[in-house]
Amino acid sequence: MLLTIKDIAARLKVKDKTLYAWAAQGRIPTLKINGVIRFEPEAIDRWLQDCQMLTERSSLSAKRRRLQSARDVDHLIERARRAVYTHRGETRPIASPFREEEANGSL
Repeated sequence: MLLTIKDIAARLKVKDKTLYAWAAQGRIPTLKINGVIRFEPEAIDRWLQDCQMLTERSSLSAKRRRLQSARDVDHLIERARRAVYTHRGETRPIASPFREEEANGSL
């Protein structure tokens, strides 16, 4: 038995408009019979399982991205430290756009 927009909207707890948009974008499996959108229950079940697998994979990749982001931040901090401090821990002189380095003893 084919399901209607209202049936699927109630099952997925989304608005009818959302389902119409998903159907137009090809994001959900549909049948169009004489201009009326219908859904096969088995196709919707498979689609939901695929969405669940994608969510599990994306959560793993999100964890990897967070770890990579933390490594990137650590790398940026280390580069900034090297740019500001000498190997003895002293700060490097700051160049001024007004050429005041000699006047304030930075050079």
